Amino acid sequence: MVDEAIGTGRSSTGGGAPAGTATQSLSRRRIGVPDIVFFVVAASSPLTVAAGGMPLSYATTGVAGIPLIILVLASVLALFSVGYAAMSRHISNAGAFYAYIAQGLGRIPGVGASFVAVVAYNAMQVGLYGLFGFAASGLISAKLGVEVPWWAASLAALAVIGFLGYRRVDLNAKVLAVLLICESLIVLVFDVSQVAAAPDGLSLQPFSWDAMTTGAVGAAFCWVMASFMGFESGAIYSEECRDPRRTVSRATYIAVALIGVFYAFTAWAMAMGAGTGQIIDEAGKSGTDLVFVLGEKTLGSGFASMAQVFLVTAVFAALLSFHNAVARYFYALGREGVLPRVLGTSHALHGSPAAGSLTQTTFAALVVLGFGLLGGDPTGTLFNWFTNLGALGVILLLVVTSVAVIGFFRRDGRGEGGWSRRVAPVLSAAALGVILVLALINFNALLGTPPGSVLNWLIPGIVVFAGIVGLVYGAWLKARDPRTFARIGHGGEVRESA
Repeated sequence: MVDEAIGTGRSSTGGGAPAGTATQSLSRRRIGVPDIVFFVVAASSPLTVAAGGMPLSYATTGVAGIPLIILVLASVLALFSVGYAAMSRHISNAGAFYAYIAQGLGRIPGVGASFVAVVAYNAMQVGLYGLFGFAASGLISAKLGVEVPWWAASLAALAVIGFLGYRRVDLNAKVLAVLLICESLIVLVFDVSQVAAAPDGLSLQPFSWDAMTTGAVGAAFCWVMASFMGFESGAIYSEECRDPRRTVSRATYIAVALIGVFYAFTAWAMAMGAGTGQIIDEAGKSGTDLVFVLGEKTLGSGFASMAQVFLVTAVFAALLSFHNAVARYFYALGREGVLPRVLGTSHALHGSPAAGSLTQTTFAALVVLGFGLLGGDPTGTLFNWFTNLGALGVILLLVVTSVAVIGFFRRDGRGEGGWSRRVAPVLSAAALGVILVLALINFNALLGTPPGSVLNWLIPGIVVFAGIVGLVYGAWLKARDPRTFARIGHGGEVRESA
């Protein structure tokens, strides 16, 4: 039994080590609430959701009440955020889910969760390169008449993202702020134009119970849940924000509220623009071109051209946000010895998780090159399969984290009220558990595969397999390397083994 601090090589200024040397400390007090909100909302990508997720959710499910489903899910995620925010006031760790589950349920479950998180966030990030490459190469071809392979466009973006991820977190936040504001303004202009020119007038029917419960409701919840992916990533930056006890919780609440209200309004505006009762048919005919088709009617051809440009930058912003999240997971796991310790080093000047950033960049490059050389489908395979794999893993982590909140506060309330440490986590665990089951049952609707396809169980199986491997590895660490096992989930501190 040991209870000692492990030297982390931190300097008092958070990143002031001599040039050319690596440290084990991220830059301190670099970012505040707005910066984390930019990271979180950029990951969900408003324009990508409006152009892709919403039309497909209408078309494939036949549910006209998508706006109401968005608000329902926002409420569920707000419930989750209550316990999540309470944990963030007591745990400051770049591993987020991993650290919360390790300290709430035990170190072995924490390692299992860490493997699921690494697989899920890497899958989300790499899958987005397929969409980026497809959109960027199509834009270049349409505007410049030059044919560029999708994978070449993706690799160009990858190089820029790798450069930014290697540098200071506040630089990344500034880039995301600019890109997010631009894409959000584009979506807002579209929304207002659809409401102003609604051919059948305005109606609140999409917010009715009948509209929400007609069609493949389970699949609709799965589609909408994918639109919120990234909302939980605020805690990943807890070691780099100015006031961890307040910043993460405030940023998470603000992000959930912004995403919920903005997306519900956009989905409703889209339905109004298509005509009352016509949104499902219009989405089925136009698919992911629906935003451009409706926008061109009300705003002219210039809007469609501008929206195509900002769709590319929107996906770039999401890529950058997920890259930063993955790099910090690698850093947290390397620092504590769960993964190779070299991953736990940070840049001496920038205070960035440099080794984790380089590792993620290398992995993404290999996958993109592999798909490109083998002639893989960038959207139907790389984007669709990988992002749905990632979304399923994140939903599983949300459920387990809700339970971990209860475990963390079970013996010591740490000044938190019963609502934060018991009631809200129980409700969110139940609601998110239902969503997880619905996602599994309706997984073929997300992939667009027939009910009997092997992919319907193979892709969810990857998430389960990652968790099992993590649990086995955690048990092995407990038996063979107690010193490393004691660090798990504690940000470099060695505590009494669980």
